[in-house]
Amino acid sequence: MKIDRVIEFKHVCERSRFFAVLFPAADEEEVLKMVRLKKGEHRKANHHCWAFRAGNSERSRDDGEVGHPGRVLLELLRREDLAGGLLVSRLFGGVKLGVGGVSRAFRDAAEGAIAEFKKNTK
Repeated sequence: MKIDRVIEFKHVCERSRFFAVLFPAADEEEVLKMVRLKKGEHRKANHHCWAFRAGNSERSRDDGEVGHPGRVLLELLRREDLAGGLLVSRLFGGVKLGVGGVSRAFRDAAEGAIAEFKKNTK
């Protein structure tokens, strides 16, 4: 299913804030535009992890975060059969989450955005 609108979702885990955005993207350049936009909005965010699917093209980026969250985001797009971009920006809250905790928090933020999209798609 092609993503046809922008959906945003915020998730908080151990004082860290995760801002997820699900958005239409036909190519990687559109994903990078959204990354630049969100870097401007969330200036204190250390990591902007993303995944992208369109046609036969798939990419993800962890942006230096532990736990391979870019790969986690790409798996979610595959599982839900969505075409477009998924970006999660993390603002560190002072508590280290560990590799598993980071992956779960990114997944929870992304799943929240996907659930909002699916809720308003039917």
